Amino acid sequence: MSKKLSATTAGSLPKPKWLAESKKLWPKWKIKEEDLWEGQKKSVLQWIHAQESAGLDIISEGEQFRIHFVHGFLQKIKGISWDQKTKMGIRNNRYTVEVPTVTEAIVRPEIIHLKEAEFLRKNTKKKTKFTLPGPMTICDTIANNYYQSREEMAFAFAEILNTEAKALATAGIDIIQFDEPAFNSFNQETIDWGVKALEAAIEGLQCKTAVHVCYGYGIQENIQWKQTLGNQWMEYKTIFPSINDSNINQVSIEFSESNVSPDLMLLLPDKEIMVGVVSVVSDIIETAEDVKNNILSALNFVDRERLIPSSNCGMAPLSEEIAITKIKALGAGTQLINNNN
Repeated sequence: MSKKLSATTAGSLPKPKWLAESKKLWPKWKIKEEDLWEGQKKSVLQWIHAQESAGLDIISEGEQFRIHFVHGFLQKIKGISWDQKTKMGIRNNRYTVEVPTVTEAIVRPEIIHLKEAEFLRKNTKKKTKFTLPGPMTICDTIANNYYQSREEMAFAFAEILNTEAKALATAGIDIIQFDEPAFNSFNQETIDWGVKALEAAIEGLQCKTAVHVCYGYGIQENIQWKQTLGNQWMEYKTIFPSINDSNINQVSIEFSESNVSPDLMLLLPDKEIMVGVVSVVSDIIETAEDVKNNILSALNFVDRERLIPSSNCGMAPLSEEIAITKIKALGAGTQLINNNN
């Protein structure tokens, strides 16, 4: 009998309109600070129910406790000045934003996401996944005014991430995923030191580990950038061999509605692959049949035992309604495959 496919999302999910500003990467909270924890928990419970109802088998908290997938982690790190903002190009100058600045040696004074991970674990019986920003992507989303190089800063963050991840694994999280969209923007640096920093972040972890490498959220800046990449996106071809040689267990990749050739999955023969069979743009609404066909296409290049249907990227900038429709299609399309094989 063929292995049952277990679907999941890549990471973030939209925050409800009553909790935070909608359709923004850096939204502002809409409720008072003293009520924020209860509001965040309410939102997480709604998204757990939505994922389970859709038939997903690996459940996340959708980053509802964080304002942004990187800055939500950094807010409790000492050594970062949030008053000293630096205008900086993100993802190799794909877009420019003002970011906080590292001004002294970074220190993590406490476990940052422990109670959030415990809340997720307590409220689902299914497998859980928790996302953390990867070392290289952190360094591409924050300015450096202390360390000698971006590489040195990345390994300092890797040490902090490793301690954090071990605490989350002890709390019962099944998969810890490090988000590294910067890998696609800095191919040579990824090979030179990015994957090594990632391995430092996962060293000694007893749970499964994953790295998410995509072409970005479905925002206009990323859509425009993708249009410059030609008919075949070859970034994966450059970096996948180094990732396959690493100790990471799973690799989350973009596939649906992209110019990523499916044969590039052959470059990851030793990894489980979370294949993006659902896009994260608002003008494409997949059906279960679309998802099924995307999975079948991927199965020509990756063993069923190693394939995990997923979304291309996080869905934070989408509306709740569109995200729920996509999650339902993801679960239903995966079920069509499971029913017929």
